[in-house]
Parts: sequence; structure tokens; C-alpha cells
Amino acid sequence: MKEDKIRVAVVGLGFGAEFVPIYLAHPDVASVTICDGNATRLSGVAERFGIKETFADIGEVIQSEEIDAVHLVSGIPDHAKHALAVMASGKHCACTVPMATSLEDLQAIVDLQRKSGLNYMMMETAVYTRPFLYAMELRDNGEFGRVQFLRGAHYQDMEGWPPYWAGLPPMWYATHAISPLLALAKSRAVKVHCFGSGEMREELRKPYGNPYPVEAAIFKLESPGLSVEVTRSLYHCARPYMESFTVYGEDACYEWQMEDEHPMLFRMSPVVQGQARALTVERPEPPDRADQLPSSVGRFTKRFVYGENEKHLSFEQGGGHHGSHPHMVHEFVRSIVEQRRPWIDAVRAAHWTAAGICAHQSAMNDGAGTVIPAFD
Repeated sequence: MKEDKIRVAVVGLGFGAEFVPIYLAHPDVASVTICDGNATRLSGVAERFGIKETFADIGEVIQSEEIDAVHLVSGIPDHAKHALAVMASGKHCACTVPMATSLEDLQAIVDLQRKSGLNYMMMETAVYTRPFLYAMELRDNGEFGRVQFLRGAHYQDMEGWPPYWAGLPPMWYATHAISPLLALAKSRAVKVHCFGSGEMREELRKPYGNPYPVEAAIFKLESPGLSVEVTRSLYHCARPYMESFTVYGEDACYEWQMEDEHPMLFRMSPVVQGQARALTVERPEPPDRADQLPSSVGRFTKRFVYGENEKHLSFEQGGGHHGSHPHMVHEFVRSIVEQRRPWIDAVRAAHWTAAGICAHQSAMNDGAGTVIPAFD
């Protein structure tokens, strides 16, 4: 660290370019280095943001002694090996989702984080969006009463994306749907029954041996008596992009089902035996929470790198991820400066990711109950 500020490298400048100006504007960041194997993209981002230190290969980032923390926005197959290499070099690590695609890699990252004492944070957008932050406020204020059930879904068509997406098991990339539910329930998933659905065309079956374009699961949570339902699709489903979650409480129900619409909030009057409960329906607009951030980065809850003139599919389809990006950057940076674990630390990230990995295992075993390991 340099004068209580950290030196950050961003690796992967497709979607990753969105984070560069946020780090540059953060008051606790001393410098930003960028890395990408695409020379045109690398030079373009460097010129746009006036960045002098650039690398074409992550190996150079790992070897550098002038970098304290690395934010990985690389391809899914590289997440685990890159995260392990970053922490092995003595650097803090943030990584886009998912943490890994095998239970063994999850455990390896957790083990190395514990051994090294460095910070690891999975950069899960879904738990920093405006709709989620509002739902968390409702929960903390007791608006739901006892939570009885939760449901999440993530529909996304991956045609035309980089080759590693072809045929990817849907639940391997389910954290956008699973994480909000587990976070709101303050629990982890301990068992899952999952079924695959639909037919995948032949060339998409080969890369991962996955026959399913859609997977749907029921998870049993560690919290007694509570379960959640998750549906995930990546191919052959004619549905525009949607991330959604629903909280069913005894006093209120909160549904965020459409990317471009406000959530619905249903409330019922207290139970009186023998009487029907009065119902009210609202469409509240979740407030922007730039007030939780330093003013220099708070503006990025609504200001984006990708817009009408420059586009990136993950940003377009995700609706800009609803103001989440500066919240994630701020948490990662402050956790390092304050010498504490980030909220989505290695253990929590492993629990959220393992739920999807085990769900796919269940689907490939005709829905058999599959125990989800703990990483505590």
C-alpha cells in the first residue's frame, strides 16, 4: 500500500472497463493498472482514462510489486486459477462471478485465503442493486414478518457470446439468482434437488456434457424450515434478460420480476381468526443509494461507461446492474484499507457458488438429493 491507499489492477477490459473509472475516482485508490490480451482494447481504455501502466498478460500483473489488489474480470474457466495465482503472489483479489466451477477449486481458494490472510471478494452485482438494497431494508425493519419462502430466477440468452459459454451448465452461473435469496435469509443452502429441462442442440452438449438449457432447483436452507426455489436458463428460451427475486413473508411479499419495472410490494393486515386479511399493493421505486458511497464514486450508480455509443452485452442485458458497481468497488477497497474481510468473502462466495455447482450435480443425477458442503 502507498500512504494508506491501494494500488489496483483491473484484468479483463470487456465488461471490466466499467470498473476502471470507479477505481480511478475512489479516494482510497492510489493508482490503477489495466490488463487485457486484446491490444486494441487495452490501448483504447488506456487512452480514454489516461492510464499509463498497462499489461498484455496477467502474468505481468502477478509479478509486479507495484500492485496491491487485482480485480479479475476474465473468462469463467480462468477465475479459479487466476484468483489462486493472484493471492499466491501476495495480492488481494476481487473476482467476477462465479468464484469457480468445481467444489475442489472453491475449497482451494478458501484455504489459500485463510493461509495468506489476504482479502478475497466475489463481485456479485445482485446483492448491491437498488431493488436488493431496498428489500434488505424492508427485512431489517421487520416489514416481512417471518420469511416463509424465497424464489429467484435468471434468464439470459448466451448465443453469440465467447466460446466458453457454449453449453455451460445453467446452475454453474446461478449466483445472480441464488445470492439475493441466501443473503436475505441470512443462511446457506445445505441440500438441493434440481431437474434439468428442455433440449439442447448437439454442438452445445459437447463442451461440458450438459444436456439442459434450463435447470430448476429447490434448496433446503440451514435455517430451520426454510427453502428457496431457483430457475436458471442460458439457451433455447425465448425470454429477454431477467434477474428476479421474491421474498414471501407472513406480513408482506416483495416481488422484483421485471428488469425495467419497479418491484411490487404486497402487504396484508395481521391475522384475525375467521376474518379475511386486508390487502394493499404498491409499486415502490427503490431509492438510489449513492448516499452510502463517497461522493466521488456515488455518481457511478447512474453513470456508466457503456451507453448508447459503446455497448457490452453483459451490461446491456443486465440493465447496468442497477447501480451495483460502485458499491462493490467501495466494499472491496474499504475492506483492504480497514484490514477486515469483505462482506462477500471467500467463505460466503464459496457457499453461494457451491449451491449452483451441487444443483447441476443433482440435475445430472435425475434430481437426486445432493448435500452442499460447508466451507466455514
